[in-house]
Amino acid sequence: MNSQAGSLPLRHRPARNDESFPAPDFIERARAAAAVAASHAEAVDREARFPREAIEAIRAQRLFGLLVPTRLGGEGARAADIVDICYILGGACASSAMIFAMHQVKLACLTRHANGVVWQEQLQRRIAAEQLLMASSTTEGASGGNIRSSEAAVQTSGSRIALDRNASVISYGEHADGIVTTARRCEEAGHSDQVLVAFLKDNYTLER
Repeated sequence: MNSQAGSLPLRHRPARNDESFPAPDFIERARAAAAVAASHAEAVDREARFPREAIEAIRAQRLFGLLVPTRLGGEGARAADIVDICYILGGACASSAMIFAMHQVKLACLTRHANGVVWQEQLQRRIAAEQLLMASSTTEGASGGNIRSSEAAVQTSGSRIALDRNASVISYGEHADGIVTTARRCEEAGHSDQVLVAFLKDNYTLER
């Protein structure tokens, strides 16, 4: 690990894996979104509100689907590319950068664990095509933020599933297009016998 590289401005960092650095198109698009984020950052902080202008700018620059494989309509970006974009967005608006980062963490989980499942791949296609914003729901009841332990269990009925989860906090949940979470595999499963679950907004409700 090179501890010095992370603190250097983008233009001074060394290339990775013999590739040109940075990826010009990603960086250019990130800077365009960051410019919008910066112009609203003070109001976002002052009003303690969702950075809707920045998120729309990120969506307009088609940055939400970067990690989706190219064969599914995404751009096959690397984790390092996402880090660079977070760095740029974070210099403009910390809230916007955090939301972008959390979305990408969930997208990374979806792409890693899809395993060729048709529904999972169709979801990735939609995220890339429609630039959907995914939220994370990992904090739950008594288990808190322990992502290796779930209380709620997936309930199955034929080919459909249901989940009733006591999620004590979901960052930007009401503004998201979907939620990615974990749950016990079934009612009989132990707390650590988990599955990754994703729902789009049309398929769930949130209650305070």
